[in-house]
Amino acid sequence: MRKMMQRDQASAMLGMVVELDEPGRAVVSMRVREDMLNGFAITHGGLVFALADTAFAIACNEDERVTVAAGADITFLRSTGGGQTLTATAVRRALNGRTGVYDVTVTDETGDAVAEFRGRSITTNRAVG
Repeated sequence: MRKMMQRDQASAMLGMVVELDEPGRAVVSMRVREDMLNGFAITHGGLVFALADTAFAIACNEDERVTVAAGADITFLRSTGGGQTLTATAVRRALNGRTGVYDVTVTDETGDAVAEFRGRSITTNRAVG
């Protein structure tokens, strides 16, 4: 596992599991716990975003330089609840110089799309330490 994820306490606390880590592509899963539900007993949107953002971060950090989000948008397609497993699949769409565009699809355990996320990355001059 890469240093970035070894030090990612937020993803660990949420129980995220890295299923695939390749340059420009990542798959991360998370089981929805009862403490991840909002007041309507559905998965909190911020946690769906966090899952997609983690897959995006893995996919866009392709070399020894730190790459961060320049922006991101999410569209929620359906709700989920406790006990379900969500999977975020991130794929690089474009990479030009220091900027990139990545699409992330979040699905439930049946493969139905839950959310679509688009992240825009910027690569810094900082080295991963």
